[in-house]
Amino acid sequence: MKLEALGLRELLELRTAVPADVADGTVLLRCDLPGSLQLYTVPLAGGELTQLTDGHDPVDGHFLGGADEILLERDHEGNEHTQLWRLAGGREEAVAVAPDFIHRDACLDQNRARIAYATNRDNGVDWTIVVHELATAEERTAFAPGGWTTPVGFSPDGKTLAVQRESGRSGDNDLYLVDLGRADATHITPHDDEAWFDAPVWTPDGSAFFVANNAGRDTRAISRYDVAAQRWDVVHATNWDVDCHGDDSGRWLLIHENDDGYSRLELLDRASLDVVAAVPLPGRGVVEAPVFSRDGASLAFKFSSSTDPGDVWTYDIDEGALRRLTELARPIAAEELTEPELHRYTSFDGESVPVFLWEPEGEGPFPVVVMVHGGPESQFRPGFLPSFTPFTQHLVSRGYAVAAPNVRGSTGYGKRYEHLDDVRLRLDSVRDLAALHDWLATRPRVDQKRAALYGRSYGGYMVLAGLAFQPERWAAGIECVGISNFVTFLEKTAPWRRAVREPEYGSLENDYDFLVEASPITHVDAIRAPLFIQHGANDPRVPLSETKQIHRVLTEKGIRCDLLVHEDEGHAIGKIENRVETFEKAAAFLDAVL
Repeated sequence: MKLEALGLRELLELRTAVPADVADGTVLLRCDLPGSLQLYTVPLAGGELTQLTDGHDPVDGHFLGGADEILLERDHEGNEHTQLWRLAGGREEAVAVAPDFIHRDACLDQNRARIAYATNRDNGVDWTIVVHELATAEERTAFAPGGWTTPVGFSPDGKTLAVQRESGRSGDNDLYLVDLGRADATHITPHDDEAWFDAPVWTPDGSAFFVANNAGRDTRAISRYDVAAQRWDVVHATNWDVDCHGDDSGRWLLIHENDDGYSRLELLDRASLDVVAAVPLPGRGVVEAPVFSRDGASLAFKFSSSTDPGDVWTYDIDEGALRRLTELARPIAAEELTEPELHRYTSFDGESVPVFLWEPEGEGPFPVVVMVHGGPESQFRPGFLPSFTPFTQHLVSRGYAVAAPNVRGSTGYGKRYEHLDDVRLRLDSVRDLAALHDWLATRPRVDQKRAALYGRSYGGYMVLAGLAFQPERWAAGIECVGISNFVTFLEKTAPWRRAVREPEYGSLENDYDFLVEASPITHVDAIRAPLFIQHGANDPRVPLSETKQIHRVLTEKGIRCDLLVHEDEGHAIGKIENRVETFEKAAAFLDAVL
């Protein structure tokens, strides 16, 4: 029996919640009940949500001393100029506010007396790590080597701060330990291969910590670093990428495994590293934002899947009990939504490429929309993604197939796979789209002659590249905040972002000719498929000019190119009404051209 078409607005208005912190028996969470992600509290034991913020823009936060005081983080209309505020008793007090600059990735010491954050307010480009005393508002620079740096955690005694610094190579960084008393830094991760080191989880006495990393390996494992001996030892590894989290009391080490896109959680005793429990999950899906209570008695996390928009769940460790903490209204039941099947297809060079495929009920053949994730160093995972899942479920219920590939360059499959699209290998990932098109032709219920591309950010580049380099294959494109010209993108992106993106895409100094060749605008005369474009006017990552130039050229050529610009958005679509407008127009566009 064929399902009835699911309303797009109803799907887009499915609400979600994600934990931000736990303290004093209270969970701080972000929830989009007002239309954008705002802060709420809810008792850890369950109960009513209490709304704390009601702004226009999405916000984030952490508890400070207790559950009655919050460090608030927000930008303005998607410009990513994050500012820091203290929220108490409904009143806000500035902590780090300079609207022309950014104050990002704030972390707190265990006493909640100090924060460390990264800012570019010295010169707009390089990142300085600042330590801020909450009681006195006194600030001092802790680490300023230039480039992209991020504070990732104080030692338990607060005397040492761990800092990440990106090296200038793709997918590669280093960890430094900053002695806050002497104001000097020690580099603790010398390595030759590209490797990424996550945030540390300290032992209670500060003598060692655990870090997820892939130094000398293809996938990420957990290593223990002995501070006195300056020695690294791998202590936990699987065939998949893993990361780790811990509680302030030092009891637990939570292992989060990414098993072909699906989450698996395992709880280890931090002292012995013995497995205590496999943390039960509500189903097969994706865990986000795991956070412990400070005493280590409880774990909170968001769980979502392709059929579950996501609630906050808690796990009582002593009782071994899993409980759903938030129960947001679901006007569309989970059984009305469909799960994808995971497949693999062979690309032009024999590389195996994962793809999640939804096929509607009925005989077909059905038109198909290929959804390409952004990044490119990211991964499509079968959770509930605001920019993908509602649109997917709406299309599938109306007789479209949907395919979501993890083309080469995606994370989650080891760093060999992640680096297969670096710089002058860029177009190999576009060739993966052609191989997917060939594979779809073998599916009897899919009509590859009516195949469209959809993507955001780097996925938007992939849409334009597919239409430009493979015009005979693709019947339409939906492109959001995508790159049309690598040269103008690197010239006009926010100054601090150019240094971050050039290791992946190539530099203007060394790779100019290739950047021109790989740009869809260079091959715009080959594009013949109609295109729908969305962009936020305040986007600091991919400037609006990237959209305007491709829109102007295609319009002059007489090719249909619908353009939607949101003046109050940036790189993401943070507000519900803008998401509704975008996807309603995109769906109507697909109906018209396919």
